[in-house]
Amino acid sequence: MATQKLTDKQKRFIDEYVIDFNATQAAIRAGYSKRTANEQGSQNLAKVSIQAELQKKCKKIEEKSDLSQQWVLDRLEEITDRCLQRIPVMYFDKEKKGYVQEKDADGEGVWTFQPAGANKAVENIGRHLGMFNDKLTLDGTVNSVVTIFELPDNGRSDATDTTEDNQATTG
Repeated sequence: MATQKLTDKQKRFIDEYVIDFNATQAAIRAGYSKRTANEQGSQNLAKVSIQAELQKKCKKIEEKSDLSQQWVLDRLEEITDRCLQRIPVMYFDKEKKGYVQEKDADGEGVWTFQPAGANKAVENIGRHLGMFNDKLTLDGTVNSVVTIFELPDNGRSDATDTTEDNQATTG
C-alpha cells in the first residue's frame, strides 16, 4: 500500500501538534480556519499517514532530548524513594546554638516524610504501566418494566379519592 503524500499544511500540523498535543490549536497554527479547526485536527489525527509521521517525529524528539519512558520512570522511582525517606524533625536550640532533633514524649526522635510526593509518583508509575483505568465500561442488558395508567375522561385517576365522591357516598 503506497503511503499518501502529505500536504504542506499537514506537515505544518504535525510540527505544531508535537508542541502541546492539542489538535485544535495545532490546526489553527498550521493555517486551518478557526471555525473548522476542531474537525480538521480530529480528521488529521485519524489519517494513517499523519499518525506515522507523528510517531517518527516523536521518536526523533525523544532521541534528541535523550529522554525516554525509562528515564521518566527512573525519576519517578527516585522521587518516591526520596519522599519516603525518614527526615528528622529539627529545631534551632538557642542554648546549644544549633539544630537538634525534636523528641517525642518517650524521648525518641521525631521523624517525618513526604507522603503526597511519594503517592503522586507511585500513581504516575501505575498509570504508565496501565494499572489504573479511569474509564468506566458498562456491559450487559437492562430489563425494564413500563407501567401505563389510563386516566378517565374527566382527567382524574380511578384511584384518586375526591371530596365530591366522598360526599355523595356519605351524604
